[in-house]
Amino acid sequence: MTKTSTPTQKDGRVGANRHRVSQIGTESNSSGELRDRDNKKVGLGKKITLLRGISIITGTIIGAGIFISPKGILKNSGSIGMSLIVWLACGVLSLFGALSYAELGTCIKKSGGHYIYVMEAFGPQMAFIRLWVEFIAIRPAATAVISLAFGQYILEPLFMPCYIPPMAVKLATAIGITSVMYLNSMSVTWTARIQIFLTFSKLLAIAIITVPGMYQLFKGETRNFENAFDLHNMTFSGMPLAFYSGMYAYAGWFYLNFVTEEVENPERTMPLAICISMAIVASCYMLINVAYYTVMSAEELLASEAVAVTFAAKLMGNFSIAVPLFVALSCFGSMNGSSFALSRMFYVASREGQLPEVFSMIHIRRHTPLAAVLILYPMTMLQLFVGDIYSLLNFMSFLRWFFIGVVVLGLIYLRYTKPDLHRPFKVPLFIPVVFCITCFFMVFLSLYSDPVNTGIGFGISLTGIPAYYIFLHFNQRPKWLQRALDSFYRTLQIILEVVPNEE
Repeated sequence: MTKTSTPTQKDGRVGANRHRVSQIGTESNSSGELRDRDNKKVGLGKKITLLRGISIITGTIIGAGIFISPKGILKNSGSIGMSLIVWLACGVLSLFGALSYAELGTCIKKSGGHYIYVMEAFGPQMAFIRLWVEFIAIRPAATAVISLAFGQYILEPLFMPCYIPPMAVKLATAIGITSVMYLNSMSVTWTARIQIFLTFSKLLAIAIITVPGMYQLFKGETRNFENAFDLHNMTFSGMPLAFYSGMYAYAGWFYLNFVTEEVENPERTMPLAICISMAIVASCYMLINVAYYTVMSAEELLASEAVAVTFAAKLMGNFSIAVPLFVALSCFGSMNGSSFALSRMFYVASREGQLPEVFSMIHIRRHTPLAAVLILYPMTMLQLFVGDIYSLLNFMSFLRWFFIGVVVLGLIYLRYTKPDLHRPFKVPLFIPVVFCITCFFMVFLSLYSDPVNTGIGFGISLTGIPAYYIFLHFNQRPKWLQRALDSFYRTLQIILEVVPNEE
């Protein structure tokens, strides 16, 4: 995972001085800047507007969970009233985290999200461990899981009411993953446009459920809200688990920070996009849960495998067949948004010297970080067909909150170590403090409630320490191995038609 030297100019490839690259379609101008055939600088442009930023955050947060199984919160909170309070509280806590990231994004104007903030606050070793865990386990498993939901629900209308063969689901999932990778490889603009469309699709799906539910409520269908705050079933040990489920449902507010360098006027756009997105998501989550309860009792909701489908079958009759399609579109939006954002983390890691240099190169015509987009594709497909995805997610779910807590702790740390750092957007100190305590409390809860899986997750993350020393710290390789690696990366660069980004 080391950074390699830039290939020489011989045979028309990229030279150290970045002059003529005739074989793959670019040439340098008089000042040595790389240009494509349309005389555009080869690099990532600022194409993320406020609307596109909102669509990235909203479209990635709202995945399959709110349509399929919001019962984790109800089960652990013990009552309908308490479940709605948990949904609201998790929205507020997530807003605290999002505002903390908005400050980081406006004072550290680099893409890369969690990775670059850990790098800036705590140094390269901690950042590499974050990158390592993301690459080998968390992200391939998480992508495979949301993609499997896409495969399941895109096929459901075709197989209703029959059982869907698992291999058919996996093949549909593989097609979905491949199409997302292809889209992100081809065009930043079209990726963003399709993300806007998918975001409006899932908001339409929420409206299709919410509007009839609210109509039922105004008609007087309130019997399920009687004794909503009956606390007989509530347990102290269950409430933290309810919050854990709620915070997971809101996860995704950090994705715009992965593409900071591509955001137009980030000092204004990032805080606005984050605040607007969180308001939209929290409102949608509250309204759709109220709509569910107007039609379904707590017992019916807990018994349902796919709440939105059960809701639609009760209230909409034959139209309910459209709900799985909307769920599939919602999953596809989450896949697209996360792929778009996370490729920038690997792009930045390469630029920082913790991945081979080819992953920070840009396609000469498409102006996309093609190698960084494709880096997760083999691991994700491997997880999909041979890996125990759900077990891996159990090992790793707590690590997400541990590292997010570390990032927000880094914000507090930077307040004291770099007080003169320009902060165009600055949140009150209690906001990151409360959020940081919440994250570490959830980590502590994982250690207490599931020490075996949590311990395995920590063990996997600790493998990043020897990996750091093997790949980065002690990087004196035999000459024959270094020549082979240089040849491999040079060949990969030519095949992918990528060149160094011209800043």
